[in-house]
Amino acid sequence: MQRIRLRYTKRGRLRFTSHRDFQRAFERALRRAEVPMAYSAGFTPHPKVSYANAAPTGTGSEAEYLEIALTQTRDPQKLCELLDESMPVGLDIIEAVEARTSGLADRLTASVWELRLDGVAPEDAERAVDAFKSADTVEVQRRTKNGMRTFDARGAVASLEAHSPQADRPTDQPCAILRLVVRHVTPAVRPDDVLSGLRAVADLAPPVAAAVTRLAQGLFDEETGTVTDPLAPDREAVMAAPADRTGAAETAAAKASA
Repeated sequence: MQRIRLRYTKRGRLRFTSHRDFQRAFERALRRAEVPMAYSAGFTPHPKVSYANAAPTGTGSEAEYLEIALTQTRDPQKLCELLDESMPVGLDIIEAVEARTSGLADRLTASVWELRLDGVAPEDAERAVDAFKSADTVEVQRRTKNGMRTFDARGAVASLEAHSPQADRPTDQPCAILRLVVRHVTPAVRPDDVLSGLRAVADLAPPVAAAVTRLAQGLFDEETGTVTDPLAPDREAVMAAPADRTGAAETAAAKASA
């Protein structure tokens, strides 16, 4: 059984699709592309698809991950192209790698988020960010199925910076861009929780809803403060495989001649 790991996006209006909506679209794409899926056992078999840490509904993402299991070997690049052609525009399959290592979910320990705050001046955002980072704890509330829950939004934030819009994204109105790295902890701290924290410590209240995009997710490097690519170990293992096979063949030939 071959395992393939995929990276996909949620862009534009498709950021409002729920995780269940994406599941339905992806399973239809698997059928259209005639992917030889492995299925679970039991009375209601399901294709073996493992989703990892999906972004909340309403947020865009450039770095969503899943893993599929196949009954026949397929070329990951061709499979990526076939699936992408079968998906709606905005839900794009942009990378496929054969799984050569274990624990993809264990390598998703942090996310890099971008928040676009229209109607907020960059200097106001900077003051709010400074106040947030200076605080030891920032308590926020979120409604859950068991009622309101209070938790600290500060501890999970590894970095938080305010920027002006890039030159290729001009705007006539005030606008600030927040870039933050958030560790995946329990309870999960979401970008809207950080916004609630900025409102609590600095009264920062954007006049319109923030446009939120996940730029990356992966293993958090404590030394550099960066988030590493979770598919890199699989790529390295694939690249090393031919050399390993060549070395094994040479060893076998040497033993035979001896």
